[in-house]
Amino acid sequence: MGRMITLEADGPFDAYVVEPEGAQPPRGGLVVIHEIWGLVDHIKDVADRFAREGYVVIAPDLLSRVGVHPQLGQQLQEIMFSPDERVRIEGQPRLRTAFAPTHAPMFAAWAITALRGALDWLEQQPGVGNQVAVTGFCFGGTYSFALASEDPRVRAVVPFYGAPPEVTEVDKITAPILAFYGDLDERLITSLPDVQQEMKRGGIDFTSHVYAGVGHAFFNDTSPRTYDAAAAADAWTRTLGFLGRAIGSPGTAVPTRANEVGTVSTPPTTT
Repeated sequence: MGRMITLEADGPFDAYVVEPEGAQPPRGGLVVIHEIWGLVDHIKDVADRFAREGYVVIAPDLLSRVGVHPQLGQQLQEIMFSPDERVRIEGQPRLRTAFAPTHAPMFAAWAITALRGALDWLEQQPGVGNQVAVTGFCFGGTYSFALASEDPRVRAVVPFYGAPPEVTEVDKITAPILAFYGDLDERLITSLPDVQQEMKRGGIDFTSHVYAGVGHAFFNDTSPRTYDAAAAADAWTRTLGFLGRAIGSPGTAVPTRANEVGTVSTPPTTT
């Protein structure tokens, strides 16, 4: 549905872009930031879903620069999500080695520059202008917070199981935030009260939804170990409504792959 483009940020980087079909003006522009696995097919699929809802979407590849190309990222994801505990344990050294460069301060600075370049591209697309938002998952959820802190053009933020980096100046964030977590995601749930306090201190419009009985990566429908159809469908509906109020007309819950996996009669418990 979409296509690959190359942008520049102290060197070239690729991004997957997809525009809504039809003659209607877009509802706005959206940056989709991938998980730690990189720009794998799941993220492209998520971008396609948002495009079907009327958004112009760009999903930058932030990890090929440090050697984690989508093919490798897919292999590492399969190791981490393997039902075989032995495979997961034996794969840990490989994962640590592959992702070590992402912890360097120079990488973080470059990633924000690249994400701002993605915003530049969005603003230039017909009908988008300053109606731009960001969403991301895990690694991408964290960088969603960071981008909103560094660029006031962001009008709405939807991080899935992410946390603000320690260096994030939260009081620089001007956009409303809708954040999603699973209550079995111990590390993030333990830190959530501090995040809420920091957001309140900074005067940030911050709403968090915590889904009962699910953990990290509950939205990733390519991972049977972590995916939760009910939580994913509810988060999708909430996300569309939030983005519709912030940068476009109200979204509707058009069926997506996440919805198609299982029928949800009632939303999951949230707090």
